[in-house]
Amino acid sequence: MLKGVLGEFLKAHRARVNPEDAGLPSHTQRKVKGLRREEVAVLAGVSADYYARLEQGRETNPSAQVLDALSRALRLDTDARAHLHRLAGVVADEGHAPDVVSPELRRLMDGLHDMPAFVMNSLLDILATNALADALYEPFSPADNAARMTFLDPAATSFYPRWQWVAQSTVAHLRRTADPKSQRLERMVAELNHHPTFAELWQQHDVRGKTQDIKDFMHPAVGPLTLNFHSFDVREAPGQFLVIYQAEPGPNTDALKLLATSRATRAAASPGTTPVPLWLTGSAKSRP
Repeated sequence: MLKGVLGEFLKAHRARVNPEDAGLPSHTQRKVKGLRREEVAVLAGVSADYYARLEQGRETNPSAQVLDALSRALRLDTDARAHLHRLAGVVADEGHAPDVVSPELRRLMDGLHDMPAFVMNSLLDILATNALADALYEPFSPADNAARMTFLDPAATSFYPRWQWVAQSTVAHLRRTADPKSQRLERMVAELNHHPTFAELWQQHDVRGKTQDIKDFMHPAVGPLTLNFHSFDVREAPGQFLVIYQAEPGPNTDALKLLATSRATRAAASPGTTPVPLWLTGSAKSRP
C-alpha cells in the first residue's frame, strides 16, 4: 500500500512545481501540469527510468540521498521532506541545520522588547539574538557559543551564581542535541576538555534537555536577576531552537527594563572612566 502512496505523493508534488521556478522553459506545449517525469529525474540527478519506477511503485528501496535530491527537485518543505522519507521507509538524515535564522523568526525575536531571546543550534552556537539578549550576555566576549562561554570565558563564574548547575545543564544539553559523529563536536570537546570540570562532566554521559526552568544571573549592570526560560524547537530548521527569557512581575521585570537601556547609558560615560553599575546608583528603585 505504501508503495502506491509514495508514487502518488511524488506525482502530486511534481504537478505543483512551476517549470519557471525550476529554471526550465515553459513556452512549449505541456500535456501535464507542473513538471514532467523526465524533468524531475534531471533535476534530481537520477535516470528517467529509475524515477518512473519510483512513481509506479516498481522501485522499493530509494536511498536517503535520492530522497533528498527529489525533495530539492520538488521544492519540498521540511515537513513534506520528512513525510517523503517516512513513505519510503527511510529515516531522514537531518544533518546539521543551516546556521541561518529565517527573517520571520528574527522579526519575531525583535518584537520581544521586554524579553531576551536568541536562537542556538545543536552545538549551542548562538545564531541570532535580539537587543535585550545582547545586553544580557554583554559580559561575554564573544557571546558566540553557550558551552565555550560557560567553561572558557572568565566572566562565567561571576555571571552565573549557580555556575556548577549551569555547567552540568550545559554539558547534558550538548550531549542530547549534538550529533555524536560530528567532527565539529569532536574539536569542541577537545578544546573544552582543558577545563577539568567539563572533562569530568563529559565523562559522566548525562543526557538531559530542558524546555523550561529558572536561571539566576549576576549582571554587572543591573545586579542579581532571576529569569524563567522556555526553549522551543524551530520546526522549519531542525536542530535550531529558540530560547526566551521572561521575568516575573516585580524587581526582575524592573531589572530587565533597566538592562534594556543600560548599554546606551554606560556607553555615554566619559572615555577612560569605569561607569558605576546602574543597580548601585539607585536608578532601579524597586531593586533590593
